[in-house]
Amino acid sequence: MGKIEIKKLQGHNCFACGTANPIGLNLKFYRLGDAVCSDIILGRSYEGLENLVHGGIISTLLDEIMSWTIIYFKKVFFVTRKMDVKYIKPVKVGIPLTVKGKLMDSSGGRKIEARGEVLDDNGNLLVRSFGEFVVLPKEKLPFVPEGLKKDMLSLFEKI
Repeated sequence: MGKIEIKKLQGHNCFACGTANPIGLNLKFYRLGDAVCSDIILGRSYEGLENLVHGGIISTLLDEIMSWTIIYFKKVFFVTRKMDVKYIKPVKVGIPLTVKGKLMDSSGGRKIEARGEVLDDNGNLLVRSFGEFVVLPKEKLPFVPEGLKKDMLSLFEKI
């Protein structure tokens, strides 16, 4: 199975995936088998220690890819409960990266578990993560802005 492009919301200000954020990453996503992926090259604007990508940016990539994995496969409203990140090898600026997310076995209920990886262009594992996410119950949905709720429900139908 080849890459399948995933539609995303337009005009939102999310730092990781938003199209309206002038300093954001504007990540684009695709499905590859049972994973959701995004390819990116991070320049010096995202540097921490010289020539290395800032760890917070890497964490952002991983949280976002796991979130889009849930959006694509589960089509639910949720929030991140916790995330563990293990930095295995340095992530250098200016190199092609693939960020990959997969769902883990879920015990059901409101908890969803996912994992994420950052790979270099040779497929070497640089960083891995584990995330726990909580589905928002219907009584919490009034806290989601109406415009975003409408946009997300429309997105769920398209993907």
